[in-house]
This record gives sequence, structure tokens and C-alpha cells, in this order.
Amino acid sequence: MTELPSDRPPSSNGVSSRPSVVALADVYRSFGDTPALAGLSFEVPERTITVLLGPNGAGKTTCTRMITGALGPDAGGVRVFGLDPTVDGEDVRRRCGVVSAKPALYDRLSGMDNLIYAAELYGLGRGRLATERIMAASDRFGIVGALDGQVGGYSTGMKTRLALARSVLHEPDLLLYDEPTSGLDPESSYAVLELIREMTGDGNTVVMCTHLLLEAEGLADQVVMLQEGESLIAGTPDSLVRQYWPEDTVVFDAEDRSRLSMLDGLPGVIRTEAGGAGVTVALDRLDRVPDLVHALSAAGVRLTRVDVERHTLEDLYFAVRKASGDNRIGEVHT
Repeated sequence: MTELPSDRPPSSNGVSSRPSVVALADVYRSFGDTPALAGLSFEVPERTITVLLGPNGAGKTTCTRMITGALGPDAGGVRVFGLDPTVDGEDVRRRCGVVSAKPALYDRLSGMDNLIYAAELYGLGRGRLATERIMAASDRFGIVGALDGQVGGYSTGMKTRLALARSVLHEPDLLLYDEPTSGLDPESSYAVLELIREMTGDGNTVVMCTHLLLEAEGLADQVVMLQEGESLIAGTPDSLVRQYWPEDTVVFDAEDRSRLSMLDGLPGVIRTEAGGAGVTVALDRLDRVPDLVHALSAAGVRLTRVDVERHTLEDLYFAVRKASGDNRIGEVHT
């Protein structure tokens, strides 16, 4: 029987020690002869944003459907709020808010009528509570002024905002967003991501699928990198970067680069490596930098560059792909 962690914290992936809202353990799912998930395992701590990152076809959407119980696993186990969504799917879905990559809206109805209908489906009725929830959600996502308009005339960004407003009417505990910025202009994308970021402050847990590295950067509390239905790596962005680049590195350059050779004998320097941009110095900790700069300056070295190297999710993604033996760029974009 597959062991499913429920309320214990994730073990060593660097994610904050909070109870898990979602736990997948060794999950397999195929469509005919085509595998979609192949032994996928990860956990989603409460009140965090977990980003499922991977190229199209990596299994992100299949994974979210597993979480809601819309699909069941061929093997392995899924727990959401400690429940099996294939058995207690109605209870699970009642506590979820979902926005698919192409949200189903009623184009011939107004925005308000779309939300009124959704409120009824969520059991809120048509009374004061439903009205308050609709107006609060509409205000939050900036669509109050468009509620009387027919949804068929909405822009892509406005439709996304309407779908997001609809997803929070019933005040769900878990939000599942599949490519929520698909088709949006940069300004609308930024606004939507900021709204998603705010949701964890209200106690929500968010699982977001994307193939855009820049969306995950700075947004994710946890990143799960998927490839062909498997989790290549999972954890906080900082902890994952540390796995591949355990040392702090700083690039130094000087008018006379040869004089930087004295760095090798200074305290805290692990090693140095000369390159086209200067001399890259691996340190035991970053607070050594001011002392190194002082020592070089005292020796008469005229520095022209001192830059701390920052590794991004883009660097991490391609490092992980390389380590897995897959050097294709795929469909993940910066």
C-alpha cells in the first residue's frame, strides 16, 4: 500500500514545516498507451503557492484533475485535506476553487449573471450573502464596472479576472489555477499574479500550473519541476538552487586582472576561477565580500566589478534538465 503523508511537514525539500493540504505518492496515470503521470510524488503545504513547472505535456493539467477527483490514478495515492478525492470528491471539490487554462464562461450572459449562477451552484443562493460575495470578489479582481456587460464582449484579460472572481465566491481553502495568464498582455499578467500572491495572505493554498519560468520566479513558495509525468525536483526555489550551487559566488574584475590572484590566499575563499567576465570566487559565506574588497583596495588593486552571482529558476531548470539527461529546451519559456 502506498504511504501517503498527510499532516506531517515535508521532509527535506526546504518547504516551511506546515501541514500538507495535498499529497501525491507514486501516482501513475495513462490515457490508453500514453503515460501522463509516471510515479509522481509531491506535497503542498498549507497557505503556500506551489508552482507546477514544466513544458506542455509534462502532466501538469492531469495532476490538477487528480487533485479534484475528476480523474483517478491507475496506481499510487492522492490525498486532499486528508481525503481521497476519488471517494470523497464532492467534499474535496466544495473546498476548491478552479480556473482552467480555458475557463468555461457563458458568453451570452453578463458578468453578473455568470457569478449569480456560480453562487447558486456553490449553495450561496441569491440572497444577501451571495450578493456580498459577488461584489467582494468582483472588486478584488477589478471587474465591478464590467459586470453588466455581456461576457462575449470581454477581453481575454477580463474573462480571466471573471473566472478568478468566480473561483473564490465560496471562499475555498485550495485554489487550482492552470495557466491563469494564458493569452494575457504583460500588464494583465502581472496584475493577475499579484492577486494570486495576495491570496495566501488570506489563508488560501494555491497550486498553479505554468510553463513560464518568469511566472514562477518570485511567486512560488515551492516549485515542482515536471517532465513526462515525473517530478524531477521539488522544494523552495532557494533550497533547490542550493542543491545545484551550494556555494556563494562573486565575480571580481580589476584594471589589472592578474592582481586578483591574491584572492586565493584570503580568508573565506574556497576557490577562484578566471573567465571572460572576470574572476569568479567561491566563498564560505557572502559577508566575506567587504573584507575582500578592503584587502584588495589596501593592496592597490583597482576594482572595476564586484557582483554577487544570483542563480534564477531559468538556470535551475536547465541544470535539472541537463542532470536528468534531457538537454532539450522543450516548451518552457522565460
